[in-house]
Amino acid sequence: MGGGHHGEGVTYKGVTLHKPKRWHTVTGKGLCAVMWFWVLYRAKQDGPVVLGWRHPWEGHDDHGHGHDH
Repeated sequence: MGGGHHGEGVTYKGVTLHKPKRWHTVTGKGLCAVMWFWVLYRAKQDGPVVLGWRHPWEGHDDHGHGHDH
């Protein structure tokens, strides 16, 4: 089960952990950066509502479609 013994690794309590390939590391860091950019973008957009500083029905002040509410 698990594909056999390929390469070096560290074994702890019967589980062997192998060093990740470079593309796994680079892809993981890239996806982590995308995740944080998204979290910070959403915090910028929705932060005041989440923190209770503004009500969600008050609008975003950037619609610009000419209606006075």
